[in-house]
Amino acid sequence: EPLVEDGGGLVQAGDSLKLSCEAPRRTYGGYAVGWFRQTPGKERELVAAISNDFTPYYPSSSLKGRITISRENNKVLLQMNSLIAQDTALYYCAAGSRWPASNPKDYEAWGQGTQVTVSS
Repeated sequence: EPLVEDGGGLVQAGDSLKLSCEAPRRTYGGYAVGWFRQTPGKERELVAAISNDFTPYYPSSSLKGRITISRENNKVLLQMNSLIAQDTALYYCAAGSRWPASNPKDYEAWGQGTQVTVSS
């Protein structure tokens, strides 16, 4: 079954946003789930990931301190605070069996994405 993202939108700089990825435990409970973002002309960038045993991974220094990833039974949440214009992107969640993994090629299932636009 597909991953489904929700929670994107248009916000002001400095605002907070919580993205949600529907990742049913019966299908994705054994997988790591990551949040990626992509802007036109650029490669997908891992924002954060969480393992099947709830260990978080934050690869980017530019986002550390502003984001928190968490995992509930059927959802993986990405809390983003103090948003800046450079956070504007299409955000995807993805599931993969490799841990930790920053390369999109290590993720096997992808959602359709949710747009986040931050106005300055």
